[in-house]
Amino acid sequence: MLKSSALHGLRFAFGTLTVLPVRVHRWDREAARGGMLTAPVAGLVVGACAAGPGLLLLLLGAGPLLAAVASVAVPAALTRGLHLDGLADTADGLGSGKPAEDALRIMKQSDIGPFGVITLVLVLLAQVAVLAQLYGDSWARGALAAVVSAITARLALTLAARAGVPAARPEGLGAAVAGVVPVPGAVAVTAAFTIGSAAWGTAFGPYGAVRTAAAVLLSLAVTELLLRRCVSRFGGVTGDVFGALEETAATTSLIVLSLGR
Repeated sequence: MLKSSALHGLRFAFGTLTVLPVRVHRWDREAARGGMLTAPVAGLVVGACAAGPGLLLLLLGAGPLLAAVASVAVPAALTRGLHLDGLADTADGLGSGKPAEDALRIMKQSDIGPFGVITLVLVLLAQVAVLAQLYGDSWARGALAAVVSAITARLALTLAARAGVPAARPEGLGAAVAGVVPVPGAVAVTAAFTIGSAAWGTAFGPYGAVRTAAAVLLSLAVTELLLRRCVSRFGGVTGDVFGALEETAATTSLIVLSLGR
């Protein structure tokens, strides 16, 4: 029974957070809980897929900038750009200055406003710039950053789905996963993946381990601030807010990983 629940959780994570051909058989709260707890596993796969093309291009003689563009493009493709779309919609909602109901309506519209466009451009530029720097330093630092940022991005989703965080709407992905993760479970998953990321960072010495752990924890701190702002502004979380948290965590972790040598 436990094995079956874990499998349904993994299916939920990959089926909702990626375009990989995984069929979701259950959409109940238990499956959603398992999916959000195992979201970082989906991040590990996405990160590995992102690092692969970057490393291949470097091997073939391409420059670090092209490798960085490839590593940024792959996660966008593996999520159909939904997280980037959520980032843009959330930026438009937060920047609108409208009451919560009107802001949520703005976020549901298919077009992207000026706040969304500016946010998307800056975030994508930051991701490419950081990965280009890291690939320029060494292929290993670039690959590690691609993987760790993808894991951290999904860890932010695990924490955002914890008990006590309400949904802003009664329907949609936000409502399906809001509050499904017990707080102790969210903390345990965060600790496990932070320690694991730090262990990978030891390949670059003691400072590498500290920097990698700091990248995870500081990113989660930043996304916690964004989460609280969204809950205060919209009355809860939505699928768009989850996308914004994911991209914010990924970008913040990359920036932290670029600091120091």
